[in-house]
Amino acid sequence: MKIQLKGLNNMKKILRISLLAISLVFISCEIPADLNDNPNEITVSDVDANLFLNGAQLANVIVQVSHLNRISGMFSGQLVGYASLYSNIHGYSLSTVESNGEWNRAYVGVVANTRHIQASAPEDKLLVGIAQVLEAHAISSLAILMGDVPFSEIVSDNQAPKFDGQKAALDGCSTLLSTAITTLSGATSRSEAYDIYFGGDKDKWIAAAYTLKARIALIKKDYASALQFSGTGISTSAGDMMYIPRGDIATPNGDKNLYWEILNGSRTGDLGNAKEGSRSYLIDILDPTNANYRGNLKTNEEARYGYYSIDENSSTGNTGVVEQFEPQPMVTYTENQLIKAEASARTSGFSSGLSALNSYRAWLATGGRLNSSYDDVAKYKYNAYVEADFISGGMENSDGLTKDQALLREIIEERYVSGFGTYMPFNDHRRLRGAGETNLIPPFPLNTPSATKHVERMPWAQDEITSNSTVSEDPGLFAKTAVNR
Repeated sequence: MKIQLKGLNNMKKILRISLLAISLVFISCEIPADLNDNPNEITVSDVDANLFLNGAQLANVIVQVSHLNRISGMFSGQLVGYASLYSNIHGYSLSTVESNGEWNRAYVGVVANTRHIQASAPEDKLLVGIAQVLEAHAISSLAILMGDVPFSEIVSDNQAPKFDGQKAALDGCSTLLSTAITTLSGATSRSEAYDIYFGGDKDKWIAAAYTLKARIALIKKDYASALQFSGTGISTSAGDMMYIPRGDIATPNGDKNLYWEILNGSRTGDLGNAKEGSRSYLIDILDPTNANYRGNLKTNEEARYGYYSIDENSSTGNTGVVEQFEPQPMVTYTENQLIKAEASARTSGFSSGLSALNSYRAWLATGGRLNSSYDDVAKYKYNAYVEADFISGGMENSDGLTKDQALLREIIEERYVSGFGTYMPFNDHRRLRGAGETNLIPPFPLNTPSATKHVERMPWAQDEITSNSTVSEDPGLFAKTAVNR
């Protein structure tokens, strides 16, 4: 069944059909046998609540690591659009229609399903808590990317839900995460096959909720709260929220790394980062032979250089970050620990920030996120830094910054590298420009010679602009959002 959604104003009208359709499209589920007696009378209430969880989670994957994520990579110096659509977008020609997919996945694929879960199984604290985290994750991601978004009036009788201010929407999502943490704290973990993220482990969901709260606080530049929440966030990579492709080699399409899928399809040759003569800034700073190389006597980036390099003309030839079964990060130990490092450096002082950074480097020194194709100890090194490395003239401070600024710059650069495949680099670049801290930002160039400024936001979906009378036009790519002014 094909569902078309032209905006949130008709969400309520299609809620019953969309919930059932989305779940049955996204998952292969077993319908109770007695329902087959009269299939014409199957309603949403006849389907177990947990069957809607799979659909919500797969929809959230699209929000987090699909088309808009790749676009953010082009706008943050990590990817290069070489041809066709992606070449135009790389040159800052981005239509509002490019946001339709993620917008509809967030509001219909995630919110409609998670609201049904909460309404149909209110006593199941595990499912309800997971649903609340998923909703907050999806909507906060759009708010961070786009600015004002509908939140308080979604799935309501209002035919034209208002766009809440960005800060209000983020505050609402943070409050929802707090509610989820309370709900999950009263739940019992169980084996849950329809939870493709954490398998029903409530503790992992709670930790992820705290990391999301830390993310929101960091975006708002509330560094004290970011430090507080990260202290209870994801503490090891075993707790990472990842999209893990579960397909098989024999099946050409479906359930593969989403980047791999576009290279395996119609976008072969269109998007990459390692094409000689037109490489991304990220690849340059990881290349030991490049003048911009970020390595030093304590840091060897050869392995990450190979892992992150993408051949735009090949799907089968890519064995690193876009290999067909390579997991894609959404909420991780990496993000949590580097929030802790930055927030510690800003609020608790140099020593605390350095300690948190070195803890993360110790994890990188075990192979970190590298897969088996690149986990070669001869090609990576992340020895601990000491204070002397950051004083003026030190290994990480050749241009005379204060040691505190030099440490923050190193943390931000690490976030830039480690955040590949997430929105973190794009979000950081806008946040730090808004704070006037341009000396901390990795200095990737503008994408076109005629461009004079970097992108500030992603556009609202054209479907929503067309159908919602509360909004008339998108503010544009270069309009700063409230948290970054």
